[in-house]
Amino acid sequence: MTEQFEPTHPWREPAELLRVLGHPLRLALLADLLEGPRCVTDLQQLLNARQANISQHLAVLRQARLVGFEDEGNMRCYYLRRPDLVRALLTFLGEDYPAVSFSKQELKQRAAHRR
Repeated sequence: MTEQFEPTHPWREPAELLRVLGHPLRLALLADLLEGPRCVTDLQQLLNARQANISQHLAVLRQARLVGFEDEGNMRCYYLRRPDLVRALLTFLGEDYPAVSFSKQELKQRAAHRR
């Protein structure tokens, strides 16, 4: 049985944000936009991706309120709406966090210590 969280559950919004960040092209778009506003054609050249693909991913980022845009003539230029959050997330994701392993004995000791 799958448990469903209420729409107001405090972890719902962070979980949705992590889902949005779950595509490498979206992370690349955010990293490029940290450098400053960019038009879709600029992003297309920087990321070597099709315009339609970039536009779809920008729409997801826009819906998550991570990016905004301004129209300049026939060009649409995007910018970060939450640059501090994006910078913190990309810094966090860029760090190396080594995995740890524990023996059964170590796990028992740690569990006993928490009581």
